[in-house]
Amino acid sequence: MKLKDKIKEFIKQEKKDRKLSDEELLKRQKEFEAEALPHMQFLYNFAYRMTGNEEDAKDLIQETYLKAFRFWDKYEPGTNIKAWLFKIMKNSYINKYRKATKEPSKVDYDEVQNFYETVRDESFETSDLQEHIFENIFEDEVIEALAKLPEEFRTVVILADIEGQSYEEIAEFLDIPIGTVRSRLHRGRKMLRKNLFEFAKRKGYIKGKPEDYDLKDPDKD
Repeated sequence: MKLKDKIKEFIKQEKKDRKLSDEELLKRQKEFEAEALPHMQFLYNFAYRMTGNEEDAKDLIQETYLKAFRFWDKYEPGTNIKAWLFKIMKNSYINKYRKATKEPSKVDYDEVQNFYETVRDESFETSDLQEHIFENIFEDEVIEALAKLPEEFRTVVILADIEGQSYEEIAEFLDIPIGTVRSRLHRGRKMLRKNLFEFAKRKGYIKGKPEDYDLKDPDKD
């Protein structure tokens, strides 16, 4: 069933449960479609990268938009609608993930003071390698390598390097400081490069051995 059909069903139920008038529901539907639906492709792209599965991504988008419609009265007109929708989707994803795995293990790398500023510079052109990697984002190795990143790092890498969001936008989406965005992105990219060394070598983007590129275990920095 298409999302718009789901929303229509939801409207009928809302009418019964919350006793909203036809006029109120129609107004809400028009506002919602005008404000929220244009961002569906962005959210779907992110959902697909996070889940690695088309059906799971569609389910996540549907759940996100139904929740957004239900709580549309909580959205403040004029504020960042994309960030509001993203937070709903991220929370939905985390809740589903926690149900499936009971609780993902997390390491608070952001407590390392001034990590981003003090970490050693890489010994090769990261921007060139990143460009090549994300040009091949649909290749199995890249999808698998992204999926292996811890969720907090994967989120930032996808938003920055695939979706092209700015540090400021990511900070707003995730409700974290810009410094945290930078440190997570740096660490996530380093993890991804390490995971994709053989892929990059086979493609001819780099030569030599992992130690030539400071690709040691990021957890041991």
